[in-house]
Amino acid sequence: MRVLGIDPGLTRCGIGVVESAGHQKLSMLGVGVIKTSTELTLEYRLLELEVQLKTWVEDFSPDVIAVERVFSQLNVRTAMATGQAAGVALLMAARLGIPVAMHTPTEVKAAVTGSGRADKKQVALMVQKLLKLDEIPKPVDSTDALALAICHHWRGSANSKLEAAMSKEKARLKKVASR
Repeated sequence: MRVLGIDPGLTRCGIGVVESAGHQKLSMLGVGVIKTSTELTLEYRLLELEVQLKTWVEDFSPDVIAVERVFSQLNVRTAMATGQAAGVALLMAARLGIPVAMHTPTEVKAAVTGSGRADKKQVALMVQKLLKLDEIPKPVDSTDALALAICHHWRGSANSKLEAAMSKEKARLKKVASR
């Protein structure tokens, strides 16, 4: 499975692609940051973000896109920009027919480090270790995107299997009930 992780942001949007090659064997295929100019108006910044995200999708053909779930921040402007960038990613995925998963920062930290209270440095070190990288990707937005992709590999696949099993059981029970 190939996961495109997106750490949404309007000025800097972290992006990372992680592929699994068997149980617990993950490899990084790509990492970067999409930047939009603060000199552009909002609608053109969002358009630029969409164009660049689509290029990543075309280059890496992900099976799923994992996006950080926007949470309330003290800075309303930052929260709005993050939400708008996440919305662009979600809309693009829907248009292209790519499944989307959303993970909270706490879920990502817990999946990658074992603690939902880990700091950014701990997350970055574990991303480096898990992907066997020579150095930690910079800036932190790109590391966060890789962490999102790793989180989805470990949590998302388990959630998908659980949902499939539940659907199968519901269908079985419905069949039994209709007899």
